[in-house]
Amino acid sequence: MKNKQPLPPYICTYKGDLLAGVDEVGRGPLAGDVVAAAVILDPAQPIEGLADSKKLSEKKREQLFDLIRARALSFAVARASVEEIDRINILHASLLAMRRAVERLSVQPEFVLVDGNKKPDWDYPCDTVVKGDSRVQAIAAASILAKVTRDREMVELDRQYPGYGLAGHKGYPTKAHLAALEQLGPTRIHRQSFAPVKQLVMDLA
Repeated sequence: MKNKQPLPPYICTYKGDLLAGVDEVGRGPLAGDVVAAAVILDPAQPIEGLADSKKLSEKKREQLFDLIRARALSFAVARASVEEIDRINILHASLLAMRRAVERLSVQPEFVLVDGNKKPDWDYPCDTVVKGDSRVQAIAAASILAKVTRDREMVELDRQYPGYGLAGHKGYPTKAHLAALEQLGPTRIHRQSFAPVKQLVMDLA
């Protein structure tokens, strides 16, 4: 089996400074909101080490989180709730969270780069970038803000809902999480439209 070739750098047609990158975190978990961030980096204050948040250590993400907030021209974090995820589905909720993040930027962008292959319903000039968090620095920065924000929230939710291991798996469907759901049942922060939770709700009805 051949090794996958690295994706080429993304070449953006927009050449100005008001370029926003937007990304979301939390599509796959069974619990918690989906969180998105948007970032306009400042060319005068470069940040070294930006990369896909999933490929960075927790310590490095935390360091970059503070640097992005200190040096970015503008940044914003937004979300779609568990209720919204269950009502409109996770894809549309993710796009909604990304739209909210961009709209909340204190400096509005002239162009937006969206991680993935689908864009939110908006009027911003934009482009989608597959694997954008590995190819575009502004998207990488957004992925870091979103992931650190969501991870911190899951640690707090672990205190409110002990026994599920949320601080460790961050809501993803690990064996430990599924076992805890079987034993303790779903909570209000669990996504009832997701198959494992949906089945438990039906079993308990």
